[in-house]
Amino acid sequence: MPDDFGRVEDLPLGHALSERYLAYALSTIMSRSLPDVRDGLKPVHRRLVYAMHQLKLDPRSGFKKCARVVGDVIGKFHPHGDSAVYEALVRLAQDFSARYPLIEGQGNFGNIDGDNAAAMRYTESRLTAVAEYLLRGIDEDAVDFRPTYDGEEQEPVVLPGAFPNLLANGASGIAVGMATSIPPHNAGEICAAALHLIETPAATTAELMKHLKGPDFPTGGELVEDEATLLAAYETGRGSLRTRARWRREEGKHGTWVIVVTEIPYQVQKSRLVEQIALLLTEKKLPLLGDIRDESAETIRLVLEPKSRAVNPEMLMASLFRATQLESRFGLNMNVLDGGRTPKVMGLKALLRAWLDHRHEVLIRRSRHRLEAIARRLEILDGYIKVFLNLDEVIRIIRQEDKPKEALIAAFALSEVQAEAILNMRLRALRKLEELEIRAEHKKLSAEQKELRALLQDEPLRWRRVAAEIAQVRETFGAGPLGARRTLVSAAAPVVEIVAEALVEREPITVILSEKGWIRAQKGHLADGAELKFKEGDRLFALLPCQSTDRIALLGTNGRVYTLKAADIPRGRGDGQAIRLLVELANEDGVLKLFVPDPARKYLVASTSGRGFILPGAELASERRAGKTILTLKPGEEWAVCVPAEGDHVAVIGQNRKLLIFPLAQLPEMPRGAGVQLQKYKDGGLADARVFTLAEGLSWAVGERTRTETRLTEWLGARASAGRLPPNGFPRSNKFG
Repeated sequence: MPDDFGRVEDLPLGHALSERYLAYALSTIMSRSLPDVRDGLKPVHRRLVYAMHQLKLDPRSGFKKCARVVGDVIGKFHPHGDSAVYEALVRLAQDFSARYPLIEGQGNFGNIDGDNAAAMRYTESRLTAVAEYLLRGIDEDAVDFRPTYDGEEQEPVVLPGAFPNLLANGASGIAVGMATSIPPHNAGEICAAALHLIETPAATTAELMKHLKGPDFPTGGELVEDEATLLAAYETGRGSLRTRARWRREEGKHGTWVIVVTEIPYQVQKSRLVEQIALLLTEKKLPLLGDIRDESAETIRLVLEPKSRAVNPEMLMASLFRATQLESRFGLNMNVLDGGRTPKVMGLKALLRAWLDHRHEVLIRRSRHRLEAIARRLEILDGYIKVFLNLDEVIRIIRQEDKPKEALIAAFALSEVQAEAILNMRLRALRKLEELEIRAEHKKLSAEQKELRALLQDEPLRWRRVAAEIAQVRETFGAGPLGARRTLVSAAAPVVEIVAEALVEREPITVILSEKGWIRAQKGHLADGAELKFKEGDRLFALLPCQSTDRIALLGTNGRVYTLKAADIPRGRGDGQAIRLLVELANEDGVLKLFVPDPARKYLVASTSGRGFILPGAELASERRAGKTILTLKPGEEWAVCVPAEGDHVAVIGQNRKLLIFPLAQLPEMPRGAGVQLQKYKDGGLADARVFTLAEGLSWAVGERTRTETRLTEWLGARASAGRLPPNGFPRSNKFG
């Protein structure tokens, strides 16, 4: 036991907690959550790869049970739970998680639906060629080693990392107070950018991004960000990248079609995506979508059926991108441990520079290690050559001397290493052919020694050697199916305007307004209101057959127009809702008319005093509950009419039963105002108005029949005239009907 065992020390609670929490935070940051910029691996991944290297699980060997690998890792290097280590191993083997898997799995390693891998006692694994490149040179003093947690083994601080793993496979992790999120990239593009940086050390991020286009996710998809956003993200190391599923339209029989989704965003589970879309479909939040089917097998195939053939495919997908994980954002946060094991957010250039510097350092260390090995071998070969020059004397010394080693050293001026090597030489090596082979090996190693010394003294030559190694990686992993880019990099996604009506299920309804201002809606189009029931003392004022996606204009007697969404009107067989709860009508104001305006048409509006003008249909819309003023009314005036202005003449009839017809061109077109005088009155005001085509005649309703009068010469006059009595048979209500 230590001398201070059992000693109690009084400390302020805050000081004790902060000290221990800081130690925990540093441990999490440096030993668990953040990858090393040099090899792109977290400790658990590095230990997995190194343990499999020790087990000789290279791509040319057989598979071993994952339980064996996990056991070695937690027993020698990583004293944590086996489930966490196995999950890390599984992720390195999933081709939908890692762009370039470091482990080749045999058995069930999960799938893109989110299903878990089989237990580690059932699955087997071995390293891939990518992992071999990461380990290349690890036995040649390329990196430092440190004692493991129990001091019985040695583990690498970092791998040599001939493959650009950090950017190629990305990383994600949450530490204490910081996190990292690096997307996968295309290895060929990374190597091209690195080669450009070697040639042009002062290259900017924009120049590097001419080679590295952006993320290349293993699940494909489409990156929809503009160049400025991408450049800012890779310049600073932080940003948000928007990705979308890739889809195509497939034609069916009789003009039908479906949308087929073939690739989904990275880290989106397909089964949950299908469940999310199906739930929104059930809740009627995707009115343009009719059905969804998952027909995936080896590849993804999600079939989306539109509600009808008339649906616009781009608008359908835009609504799905907005509401589902078919579009997702990947947070870019390139927070890594630099060469000094310090957390730092790096941009693209800094990441590439750190990897290149590591490769340069590995080259120097491997060259020095090789030089030392060559020097040792040359020393032994020099001893062998002396043996063959004095073979008989050497044999005599070995046979007769009590201490042959010392005698050989004294007789031929050998080193201890040389003398030991000569004594260990086999008799079969004492032949003339062996001497020739030794001299050839000596010559070859001497030449290699000269090259390595020149390499260590010439930095530009070393960088050319590093560039050659990177070019080999590019040729190996940047070509073929594995190296082909999977994620389509597009410009910023075009904005597809989704009209509000498209997001509501379209169905026929009838809006019902009572005289006392109660409004409701019923499914279907009602022919009349004979069967409708109202509160006592109330009765029907207006029926409006329309669609649930329509926007309804409500004309107030106060000269204002209000807009109601048909979908917002309460449905059912009750009394509905007071209209004053939907729009701001004063107690003295009433409703003149309900109709569905057409923005492309024009309308004739007029007050009871007989003043009016032509109004563009687009003005009959207001997003405010208070509406907006169209007709400027004087005290005592009310809004009288609002009718379509389709034709070439206007017919107006006053309460004094005088009819006047004048050309439509005599009325001004205005967005609002009091208008001009339509007809002159001594008593009363305007009763009704209509716009018609003179050649077709003026029509009005007589009971259930319609009468049309074409001989209208005696009623033609100038605007603001008094007019004459209408033709015989004109309704006593003074309405055109």
